Order: sequence, then structure tokens, then C-alpha cells
Amino acid sequence: MSSAVEAVSAAGIDHEVIRHGPVSSVAEAAAAQQVEVRDLVKALVVRRGDDDYLFVLVPGDRSISWPKLRALLGVSRLSMPDAATAKEATGYERGTITPFGSRRPWPVIADETTRGRTISLGAGERGVGLRVGADAAVKALAGTFADVTELS
Repeated sequence: MSSAVEAVSAAGIDHEVIRHGPVSSVAEAAAAQQVEVRDLVKALVVRRGDDDYLFVLVPGDRSISWPKLRALLGVSRLSMPDAATAKEATGYERGTITPFGSRRPWPVIADETTRGRTISLGAGERGVGLRVGADAAVKALAGTFADVTELS
């Protein structure tokens, strides 16, 4: 069991672990997990500064709106770390990243469009997804909902 699954279980969140074969895109992952692309949520690592990151939960059919996210955070610069830095910050490889069981409990911002939905997140390992209620997950992660994306 991955540390992500252990963390979701420890938080007492109703969840389902979905195991599937290799995938190479959001669309393939959504098909493998039998969910709509918008319900496959990417946990993106965003850097605010040196050793200062946050998770942004982005539906599969959307992208981060950098102006909206910068305005929300009150900063003028944000960036996406490279894969090695993201792994060091979270303990997870790109494509498996989730706030659950992350090496450090970085802040979480979930896009407003996920509110009230059942979503699938990465589970910390390839070919595994975590289906959870977005509201319960964001609450357990002490996160917030905000309008931070745009259609891809």
C-alpha cells in the first residue's frame, strides 16, 4: 500500500483505490479509471520561492490560470519545478503526485470546479488512482477551493 493510500485511510476519508495499466496521458488515465477527463484531477506542484511549494488540484480538462493564481496568492512570480525538484518536494514522481502522504504537507488549492464532485487523484505510484470526494479530501488536507484554472 502506498503512503498516499495510507494517508487517505488514516484521514478517515471514504475512498476507492483504482488499479490500471500504464497510461501516457490524462485522457488515457481517465479512460482506464472509467471517469470523465474533468474528474481526473492533476495535483500540480507550484513553487512560490525557495523551499516554498503548494499543490494546485486541476481538473484534467483545465489548466492553471497563472494570473488568477498569482492574484489569489498575492505574488508576482510562480513557477513549476522540474521533475526532480517536484519529487524531492513531495516524494512522488510526476504523474503520481498527490498531496496525500507527501513528504511535506504543502498548502492545497483545489479548483472551484471540483467542489461537490467525486474526483480521481494520483496515488503515489504508477497505474494507481484514488477516487475521493473532493470536499472531504480538501477538508482533510486543510485546503481551500478557488477559481484558479481555465479550460485547456
